[in-house]
Amino acid sequence: MKKSQRLMWKIFIFLLGFCALLLVVLWLFETVFLSKMYENIRRKEINNAIALIEKNIDNPNLNQIIMQLADDSEILVTPSHDFIPPNRPNPDNRPNPDNRPQMRQAITEIRNFVTSDGRTVSLTFYAIISPVNATISTIKVQLYYVTGIMFVLSIVLAFIIAKTVSKPIEKLNKSAKILATGNYDIHFSGKGYREIHELSDTLNHSASELSKVERLRRELMANISHDLRTPLALIYSHAEMMHDFPDEITSEETQTIMDETQRLSSLVNDILDVSRLETGTMELNTAVYNITESIDKTVNRIADLVKKENYSLVFEHDEEVFVNADEVKITQAIYNLLTNAIHYSTNDLTIIIRQKIINELVRIEVEDHGEGIGKDNLSYIWDRYYKIDKRHKRAITGTGLGLSIVKKIVELHQGSYGVDSQVGKGSVFWFQIPGINKVQPKEEQSS
Repeated sequence: MKKSQRLMWKIFIFLLGFCALLLVVLWLFETVFLSKMYENIRRKEINNAIALIEKNIDNPNLNQIIMQLADDSEILVTPSHDFIPPNRPNPDNRPNPDNRPQMRQAITEIRNFVTSDGRTVSLTFYAIISPVNATISTIKVQLYYVTGIMFVLSIVLAFIIAKTVSKPIEKLNKSAKILATGNYDIHFSGKGYREIHELSDTLNHSASELSKVERLRRELMANISHDLRTPLALIYSHAEMMHDFPDEITSEETQTIMDETQRLSSLVNDILDVSRLETGTMELNTAVYNITESIDKTVNRIADLVKKENYSLVFEHDEEVFVNADEVKITQAIYNLLTNAIHYSTNDLTIIIRQKIINELVRIEVEDHGEGIGKDNLSYIWDRYYKIDKRHKRAITGTGLGLSIVKKIVELHQGSYGVDSQVGKGSVFWFQIPGINKVQPKEEQSS
């Protein structure tokens, strides 16, 4: 597998290449293209001079304008019949074997102008192109020094920039490797750039969430271990007694085995339900049904189970409501809320279930009179595995999954959920779902 190149060296090479490209462009413009650019500029100046003379051909001060062109732009304007190209001086005093005059390199343009009185004036425009070879040689010497200085500076600057950009990323990478080992207490501190700072905040948030999930996972494993160990021990002990004394089997013993088996099944089903809800494999089987009647049956069934413990369940509603929803899952959500209320009720064992109609939504509330929930815990109670009371109560199966299941079921129905709680006064858990149906199912109408 090919080893990847470090980010610092990639940035370094990129910046160094960019500086080299700038030097190449500078050399081309200052040496190769200099003569051609100079010639084009002189041609443009001659064209401007021609336009100026044409505009002022009848101006009495034309001679002054021509003299001004000679002084400012070194462009000679003379009548064509009097024009004689000046000789080029020999600045190097080199011998001239042909003994002929050396002509200056120049641009010559002849133009005819018509005056207002009908005369035609022919003028020659002569612009000397000064030798640029010496200038180019001088520029080359300067470019050697400039290239050397820029090369050294570009290496230093590219290294500093590459190091500055890559250093915070390398630091985050080291911290991320520590996070990958399971150390969720690591803190990411990215500085220097907004993107690095945002990435650092994201990683810190991820580490915090992973830490919370790991803590809740450990609590879940402890709770499940307790919930599994106790009923299994009871089932084994009663089965052992039945095996040793087959003639003394009582209905209480078989009922205990049945109850504990049902408790285990409920625990396993909760875990499976959460898994299916999390992965999105659970589908809704919606149908129109009487949610009021369904709630009443659920409340009565649970009330029978807990009446020996002096719990009182009261169902309050104004009218019967039909909804288009999954009855099994909505019933499960209500059951979980009732179980949660029973679990946390203390002195006042009255639990109130309310059904309300709010803006074409059916709202279900479950009110208990327990210890209430502190503000610090309100934002976490809907998370899976979360339990406010860390002391595990075996009387009611409590894996910390109930409210998470409620949350997922309500979300599947495009509904909303929440809790209103005061410490010392109790809590009101609620959810509301759309789908109110004004028309009863045909089978219920006929009955």
